[in-house]
Formats: sequence, structure tokens, C-alpha cells
Amino acid sequence: MSGVNEIRSTFLDYFAAADHAVVPSSSLVPKNDPTLMFTNAGMVQFKNVFTGVEKRPYQRATTAQKCVRAGGKHNDLDNVGYTARHHTFFEMLGNFSFGDYFKPRAIELAWNLITKEFGLKPDRLLVTVYADDDEAAGLWKKIAGFSDDKIIRIGTSDNFWQMGDTGPCGPCSEIFIDQGPALQGGPPGSPDEDGDRFLEFWNLVFMQYEQVEPGNRLALPRPSIDTGMGLERMAAILQGVHSNYETDLFRALIDAVAHAVSRAPEPATLASYRVIADHLRASSFLVADGVLPSNEGRGYVLRRIMRRAMRHAELIGSREPMMYRLVPVLVREMGQAYPELMRAESLISETLRLEETRFRRTLERGLAILDAESRDLQAGGQLSGETAFTLYDTYGFPLDLTQDALKARGIGVDTEAFTAAMQRQKQAAREAWKGSGEAATETVWFSVRDRVGATEFLGYETEGAEGIVVALLREGAEVEALNAGESGLMLVNQTPFYAESGGQVGDTGLVVGPGLTARVTGTEKKLGDLFVHHVAVEAGTLARDSAVELKVDHARRRAIRANHSATHLLHEALRQVLGDHVAQKGSLVAPERLRFDISHPKPIEAAELQRVEDIANAVLLQNEPVVTKLMAVDDAIASGARALFGEKYGDEVRVVSMGKPVDEAGALGATGALAEGGRLPNFSIELCGGTHAARTGDIGLITIVGESAVGAGVRRIEAMTADAARRYRAEEGRALAALAGQLKAPVAEAPDRLAALIEDRRRLERELADARKKLAMGGGAAGGGDEAREVAGVKLMARVVEGVEMRDLKSLADEGKTRLGSGIVAIVGVAADGKAGLVVGVTEDLTGRYDAVGLVRAGAGHLGGKGGGGRRDMAQAGGPNGAGAQAALDAIAEALAQAEAA
Repeated sequence: MSGVNEIRSTFLDYFAAADHAVVPSSSLVPKNDPTLMFTNAGMVQFKNVFTGVEKRPYQRATTAQKCVRAGGKHNDLDNVGYTARHHTFFEMLGNFSFGDYFKPRAIELAWNLITKEFGLKPDRLLVTVYADDDEAAGLWKKIAGFSDDKIIRIGTSDNFWQMGDTGPCGPCSEIFIDQGPALQGGPPGSPDEDGDRFLEFWNLVFMQYEQVEPGNRLALPRPSIDTGMGLERMAAILQGVHSNYETDLFRALIDAVAHAVSRAPEPATLASYRVIADHLRASSFLVADGVLPSNEGRGYVLRRIMRRAMRHAELIGSREPMMYRLVPVLVREMGQAYPELMRAESLISETLRLEETRFRRTLERGLAILDAESRDLQAGGQLSGETAFTLYDTYGFPLDLTQDALKARGIGVDTEAFTAAMQRQKQAAREAWKGSGEAATETVWFSVRDRVGATEFLGYETEGAEGIVVALLREGAEVEALNAGESGLMLVNQTPFYAESGGQVGDTGLVVGPGLTARVTGTEKKLGDLFVHHVAVEAGTLARDSAVELKVDHARRRAIRANHSATHLLHEALRQVLGDHVAQKGSLVAPERLRFDISHPKPIEAAELQRVEDIANAVLLQNEPVVTKLMAVDDAIASGARALFGEKYGDEVRVVSMGKPVDEAGALGATGALAEGGRLPNFSIELCGGTHAARTGDIGLITIVGESAVGAGVRRIEAMTADAARRYRAEEGRALAALAGQLKAPVAEAPDRLAALIEDRRRLERELADARKKLAMGGGAAGGGDEAREVAGVKLMARVVEGVEMRDLKSLADEGKTRLGSGIVAIVGVAADGKAGLVVGVTEDLTGRYDAVGLVRAGAGHLGGKGGGGRRDMAQAGGPNGAGAQAALDAIAEALAQAEAA
């Protein structure tokens, strides 16, 4: 029972049997402590439980907590690989009591575990207690049978734990093992305590006070327990080795490194193997928890960890990207305990491969330039800050890498000049910002960005977190606070709120704190990486530098995620149905519906839309995971990922893939070559920075609700998902049922019954129109004649008709011309609303003498119209004055007479 995995499970099972809830490890990105860069202890996820802010359904808990110490005040990065026990990533085993048991039970549980379950010999163990903690000292005597020399009293902060300047605190008791006289060092509290002989492996914190203010402590009414045991240290103890790197887990990782480079570790290179093994764990777990390499914040620390390992890989002879090939070994060793490793394996591998590929290019190019620029420098000299900045700004060569590369030659870097060059660049960027009106106010964000740095976005992994308010603005100027009833802009150091970009709307939600309630009405980006929250304070005061809890509107975000993932599926389904020319030209992803425009030269037929909808829903029903990878943009596009029109991409992009290919019947089937490993390729692969459903099935349902034109060659698709789609379909169903009821037909027969009724109506309308035309042409002629009268030797049929559609006037004129054989027909149709239409027809034999256009214009004025148009044989006009119908016909007769006289 000495393997790492067995030790972990034994610890958790032991406390589970003692009525402790086994709580999974929290993320390495703390959601409830914005002051921490990474989770660095087991109690971090229980901080709000200890302070009373949060209630859990249990009073006892046990965890195996993943931790990272590589940034901020807890930074072990530079020591890793060169000592026996420093790590960037480690596991902290712990048991916790939230006002339940206290010192007697905590000491008893610890003693029984280490001596009975783990089999440590009592004569090799000793403990420390806080100097005035007589209770703990007495309990160790009673429970463990320790003599006074085995209980060492320490009066320093090493044995008194505090959460902060204020808050819960209390004395500690640390458990040590004597590893034997072969190792250097003395017991804790002695002058040579820093040696390796006496190893501390478990710390019991007795949380019994509340630090109200410096010098003022009050006893807690319900004292609590917080413990932490280093899994790696316990594994080394139980496996009889003096270095954590000699335990089974690290041996497996180091062996994998040796196999990858075809070279076993040697004394001179052993540290490099250890660095790679340790940093592989830290990098993989950070990526699995949503941290990706960047030049800011957590992403920058991750990049430093990765690149430190990659530099050591190069030092031991690796000439190709190597770390990503080690991921399967890590997943095999730790994936059972931490399933997130298995879920994120492809993302981890791709992120490491991409970073190492880029780093090797940077390293090769930067070292060549650095060598040329520093060739004439001697030990004790300095590389110019301008050169160091050019390496950083133009070639992506970080300052710390420049310093590290020159250190062996005893050469430094003029860091003051480097900083000055950086400031000049920032100032130039401000001055280059041109604009007026609202755009001109954007310059305020440059100074804010310089002071507070980029916002850490946590929203891919969580919808709730704590943050520190780093800036507040009101009416374009920075302020110290926003009070109840006031609105403004808020920036925090980290946020789960998605900022509007890529067509996806920004998140809304709440900001809460002691006595504070503020509503986030929108979130947008400034300068690319500042997440600006539009807030309206409803109660209390929102103050700068305060810690607040950020809560994204879950229902709204869930709807947005479903709509965004549906957009990807519909986009690919449209390409499959309409052709490869289809490309997205813009989109809107909102909670209530989605809308996106595509390139397509003609309206999309209903049958085509139905096929698109069927395909998208067939992929949805596969309920496949939605997978995200980080890739170089060129590699992503080369792999088949779709880049969207109008989007700007950096060197690294998120690639979102979902579903397996289907045919138009919805059946699973490859549409092209199989992917690597004989797997079907993904149905949809797109570059996308938005938030998405965890699985395609989470979309629920996709319903297309609209298709229209928005410009030449561009069509707009509108759709709904999930509950909105269900409600839309349900409303359609109710409307159809009501229609069927009116038709007195079953729903299934309603369309045919309605079609028959419509056809009957059209037939009756045609018959009615024919009857009206016959009636109109069969009546007496206007001006007194039954058929036609003669004007200046030409037959003129002039009539006023009612009840005839305006569009039928031409056919009446044609009929009149047929009756006359030779002559002119003038017909005024008067509508029910008083408007009139005028048509003049001239038989073919008379078009040389008379122009229908001139004649129709002669009458149009009496109808209130202007002009008229047509051909010499047929012209028309209209106007609002139907009362002038007879006057119009008379004017045409007069014009005809005048034309003949002329």
C-alpha cells in the first residue's frame, strides 16, 4: 500500500468511513478567492464555509486537492527540479470539520491513520504545537503516548495559521518523521532544522479564534479543523525514498521522458527530467481547468511553466516537440482520480504541441539574434534595453528568457531601458488612437489597462466567481465608488461574464457583497482584453478594491450557449444542402434566438430548409461532447476548421468541434476520409471564442423560424433552440389545431381541406370577375350610346364601370377593340374607395393617326392624376377622383375631335 493512487484512495476511504463527505477537488482557478492566482491549499474551496458565508449539507469533509504554487507570493518555480520536494503542482490530502469535532477527534483520526492504516512506526514520529497550546500538547501525550521531548513547542507564525489580517485563525500542530541519522538536519525549532532528516508531512490547523483587528482575537463559538497532508511527501515516506521524484508516479513520468529522448537521466541532466515531469503535471492540470497560455495573468504563468519545461527538453537533446507525447502517460497515471484529465486530453496535447512548436521557433530565432547582438559583450556587461525590447516586441522573445540565456556568460540586461521602451510603445499606441465623439472617450481605457492589466476570463469553466473591483467609471471618468441608484462601468481582476464579441451578446447577472446588490446589464470588451461590466447599483455601495461575488444569469447563458452551438450545426448543414459556397457573413447569438447571414444567390426553398433542420437535429441527437482545442490559426484552418467572415484572429485560436457526420437522412456516415485513428471526422469544426453547450444534446431542439434576403447574394437565417423552439412549435401546433377546428377536419387533413377551400374561392372570384366584366361591357355606352358613338369619323366606345378590378380594365379595353373592329376604347373604372383607373385602347389600323398615351393624358387630369403611360395602342392612368370619370371621358372625346381637325 505505497503507490500514489493507493495512498490517495486509502486516505479518502478512511475519512469517508469516519462520516466525512468525500468532496472532489476544486479547480486550480479559485472561484471564491480573487486574491489567489491559483488554488494553493485544500481549504481554499471551503473558505466561505469557514467564514460562515456559505452553508454545505455536511459538517465533515475530506479531499484530495490539486494545488499549484508558481505565481504570486507562493512561487516555487525556480526551485523545482533542484530540490527533493519543491513542485509547481502537488496534491494536498485533507480532512475538515466545520464546527463539528475539534482537537481531540482531529488528533485521534490523524494518529490512527498514520500508525494503523499507513503503518508508520510511532518511535519515528514527533509533533510540534503552538507555544501556549497546552490542550494540544496534552492530547498528544494522551492519544499518542508522546513524552515531552516528542512534543516541540513553537512560538512563531509557523505554528499559528491565519486566513488573512482578519478572519478565522488558530494554532497548528505539525507531524514530522525522523528519516534517520544518515540525513543532515535537526528537529524543528533547532538551529539546523532546515536539513532533510526531520520531514514535516501533515499540518493540523485548529481554527478556534476570530481575528477582529490586529491585537484583538475572539474565541469562535464553533471552532473548526483544517488539515493538509502532502501526498507526494507521504508517498516518498511509505516508499522509503528521500526525494518525491523517486516515487512511483514521478518514476513513470521520468521514464516516459527518457523514452521520448532515447536517453536515460545522468547526474548532470537529472534536474531537467524532474523539471519536465513536474511541469507536465502543472501544465496539463491548468489546461484541464481552463487556463490557456497567454501573455497576461494565469496564462502567462502557465506559459512560463510550459516554456521552462520545453527549454529543459531542448537541453537534454529533444529536437522536436516532445511534451505533448507525454500526456497519455500522465492520463494513465492520474486520470482515474481526476477525470478532467481524460476529458481534456486532446486539448492538453494540442495546447502543448502548439506552444512547444512556437517556442522552438522563438527560441531558435531569438537566440540567433541575441548571439549576434551580444557577441562583443564581456562578463559583467549589459545588453541594451532597446535590443531586449526589440527581441520581445518583434520576435516574441520574453525578457526573462533573454536574461536566462545571458546569465551563463555573466551578462545582464538593462531592464530600466527595457521598461522605458515598453512605456514609449504604450504612449505611441495612445497617441495613435484617433476619433471623435464617443470614440474619443475610448482613450480612458489605455490608462486603466496600464494600471490594472488584462481581465482574467473564467467563463468557459464557471458562471460564478469572486473578483476584486479594480476600476469604476461613471460618465467617462474614474470614480472610487458607485452608490445605490447610480449606474456605471466596473472592471474586476477576474470574471465569469462573457463580453460581447464574435456575434455573441454579453452576459448579464448580479454583483453581490456585504450589503451590496448591483445588476450587470451588459458586458463588453475594451482594448481587446478588458471586460467592462455595465452595472446598476440597486442597494449598498460598489467600491473600488472591494471583493465581490459575480453571478452570471444562468438561464440566459444556457440559452445563449445552446443558440451558439446550434449556429455551428446549422452553418455546416447549410453547406451540406446548398453547397460549399455557403459562408457565414455575420451573426447574432442572443438568448431568445439566433440569427446569421450566409452567402447564397437565391431564396432557400422550404424543402431545403427542412433538410437543413433535419440534419442539424440529427447531429444534435448524437449527444456528442462539444470539444475545444487551442491551435495555431494556420494549423486550424489547414485541419478544416471554418474561419468566419469579418472575424480577426490572433496567432492562437480556440477550435470548437462537435458531432459526427450524417447523410441527408440523418444517418451516421463519413462524408470524407476518416480522421486519425480510424475515427469519423467531426461534423462541424470552427474557429470560435464563444461559449457553447457541453454536449450537442444540451441544445435540445433546433427550429428554423425565418429565411429572408438582406442584400445581393446574402440570405438571413433565423432559428430558435431548446425551450424557445419548443414553445414556438407548440404555438404553431395550437394554431393548426384551431384552424382544423374551424375547417371541421382532423389536423392531418387540414392542409388539403384549406387548399380546396382556397381553390374554390379563386374559382368563384374568377367567375365573379368574368360576370362583372360581361355586365360592364353589356351596359349602355357613356354619353348615351348603347355600343359606341362616332367622333370625327372614328368610333369611340367610352364607358364608366364599377365593381371591376383595376387590373381587369385592360382586358375590357381589348374586348372593346375586338367588338369595334376599328376604333378607340376609353374605360374608367371607379373603385369602392372613390379612386379611379383609366385605360385607352386604339385598334391597330388607327395607331398611325392616334396615340393612346396622348388620349389617356387628356383624361387623367379630371381624375386627379398626373400624366399616364403605355404604348400607342394601349395606355393607362389613374387618380383619386372617381367623381370626374365622365369628365375624363368627355375630355378624351374632345381631344380625339381636335386631333382629327388638326
